[in-house]
Amino acid sequence: MSAALAVAIAVGIAAPSAYAAGQAAPASAASQSAVQRSAVAQGLYELAYSAKQNAVYVASSGGFGDDAGPAQVLKLDPATLAVQASIPLERKGFGVVLDDANDRLYVGNTVDTSVTVVDTAQGKAIGIVQLMEKKVGKDGKASYTHDLRELVVDGANSRLYVTGHSGEGSVLFVVDTQSLKLLNTIPGLGNAKAPGLALDAANKRVYTSNLLGEVVVAGTDTGKVEQRYKVTAEQPMNIALDSASPRLFITDQGSEMIRKYQGSSIEGFASKHPGKRVLVLDRNTGKELASIPADAGTLGILLDASRKRLYVTNREAGSVTGYDSDTYQQIGTWSVPTHPNSLALDAKNNVLYVTIKNGDDEAKGAKESVARIAL
Repeated sequence: MSAALAVAIAVGIAAPSAYAAGQAAPASAASQSAVQRSAVAQGLYELAYSAKQNAVYVASSGGFGDDAGPAQVLKLDPATLAVQASIPLERKGFGVVLDDANDRLYVGNTVDTSVTVVDTAQGKAIGIVQLMEKKVGKDGKASYTHDLRELVVDGANSRLYVTGHSGEGSVLFVVDTQSLKLLNTIPGLGNAKAPGLALDAANKRVYTSNLLGEVVVAGTDTGKVEQRYKVTAEQPMNIALDSASPRLFITDQGSEMIRKYQGSSIEGFASKHPGKRVLVLDRNTGKELASIPADAGTLGILLDASRKRLYVTNREAGSVTGYDSDTYQQIGTWSVPTHPNSLALDAKNNVLYVTIKNGDDEAKGAKESVARIAL
């Protein structure tokens, strides 16, 4: 697999599509009036909203190549999206998870198989947790065997969980957030990329998805895989967990690039579903409860349980779609071309934040954007 494809799957971006800005999913004038947008920096990926700091934090890898910008975490004004501060990173940042109560933002250094720890109160990086060392391959070169994607944190129990991807066997890294030490590496997530990750802290379970079409469940108490089940999603990506019910919501992306990867790397693979949907499962049994139609390139997902709202990004269609999380009926669509990626929510003020990747027609080195949607 090419390095570009490895990074694309690891950080959850689809291949650039032919969708132009004018071809994004339609949205009403009323909904579009609620959208603000600002070009922020190169190589934007995941973001988080901090109620404690009243700020949006977004990871900027800086991009790749000669025109790459600095690796940094940017602190944005949640009302205007203006950059309030830049926190320099030694390594490129992609995925993020916020532990607001403990003033910590954890940033996944996907290509370095490590996590940078940012103190949000001090506004600076305070450490790097190396999750795996390089190994010398058959070509005599040293490289990391696993790359990273999603992170989840259990602040009350001082644990951070990170998926490590490898076609030879994906794993779950377990980090002590007080000592900033790697405690355990749990194998068995499948011999394929493992994009999705969600934590059920109350029931001591971590849920992951993989490109073999499986959900794999690890016990935070046992430190091992406790359950796995096949799902009809061919490309199960991001996961949202409803703590008030047994439901798991999983985006099924339907990317042609990933389908080709699966065909070349998974023995006997035959595509049976085009994706573009959200799969709803009973996480205890794996039973399929619903299949919610979505738009092209379904990827990011966020559940606002208190308002019974579910939001997804449709990367190829250039839109964010909202659903009633009980009836699964669509309640709104917001056009945010070109490639909306990740989501964060200001729950108090009912505001959604979205990172937006550039398309092929953007100038090389152009800044990528964050959108603010007043719901």
